[in-house]
Amino acid sequence: MQTKTRTFTDKIWLVLKGLAMGAANKVPGVSGGVVAFVAGFYEEFITSLQKFNGKALRLLLNGRFKSFWAYINGKFLGLLILGMLISYFSVSLLLDLALQYYPLYVWSAFFGMIIGSIYYIGKDFENWNRQMILFTILGVIVGVSISLLEPAQENDHLLFVFFCGIIGVSGMTLPGLSGSFILILLGNYVLLLVDSVNALYTTLIDIVTLDFSFSDDPEQIRLLKVLLVFAAGSLTGLVTLSHFLGYLLKRFKNNTNAVILGFITGSLGVVWPWKEAKFKEVAGLEILDANGNRILENYIRIFPTEITLKNILAIIFIALGIVLVVALGKYGNKTKVHG
Repeated sequence: MQTKTRTFTDKIWLVLKGLAMGAANKVPGVSGGVVAFVAGFYEEFITSLQKFNGKALRLLLNGRFKSFWAYINGKFLGLLILGMLISYFSVSLLLDLALQYYPLYVWSAFFGMIIGSIYYIGKDFENWNRQMILFTILGVIVGVSISLLEPAQENDHLLFVFFCGIIGVSGMTLPGLSGSFILILLGNYVLLLVDSVNALYTTLIDIVTLDFSFSDDPEQIRLLKVLLVFAAGSLTGLVTLSHFLGYLLKRFKNNTNAVILGFITGSLGVVWPWKEAKFKEVAGLEILDANGNRILENYIRIFPTEITLKNILAIIFIALGIVLVVALGKYGNKTKVHG
């Protein structure tokens, strides 16, 4: 793969795209892979991840770091990952607050973004055939089936956490399959994407202020271990899934895109804006985790029956989400032409 020459503006946009992917991965029901797909860099992303192979390892072990960096398209991946890291300590935290105080508007915006993604991906399908229709329906069925599953209990066993990393990163590589929603189903969303990330954030602040007392806090050390194992699983999942998806895109591109379209369509139920959170209870009392947070059990979907200001604003946010994705898609097309 020939490395593209990128201007300073291109590099800033890549960081912003990584930031958008990181934010999307944090929201249950939304896939960071959709951002990559619509923004026009999905195939380059998958192809770059495929470069983590035996040849890359040999270059690294032989000390040929510059050749290794060029071979894996390091500038591209590095800028994307930088954006994702920034997102986890900025936009993701803001999304947590927005979901807490303005859930209807956040879900509405993402619902619109998914509708826009369905339009954007589907409009390029010129020659529909029975096989593609079948694969699309299959994707929809799988997406809907996943949305109807009941969440499991939290499990901090490190082997299970590693598995969660492999599965949870699927949202970055497979558009329409939400990694964060899968983590909810596995019971570890709060542990891995809230508690552990907050523990890392607190630890970094402690280190900067030369306060190392966290080393005597068993709970903080536990969460840091969990985050490290989760990150290792995520890296493993990124590399292995990218090889599998790269093979499918090379051999069965139309059918693979049809399944992706189905996944995205099937995920609409997860991000339906009008819903109420149901938290776990025992004998009418809510169960709290170790940090005093309520434990999400599932969402009860409702249909708006009144014309209110909140519902009107929700529809406006849906429209804004659609417009945002269409605009992002047009920018992605320009990038492909001039890249």
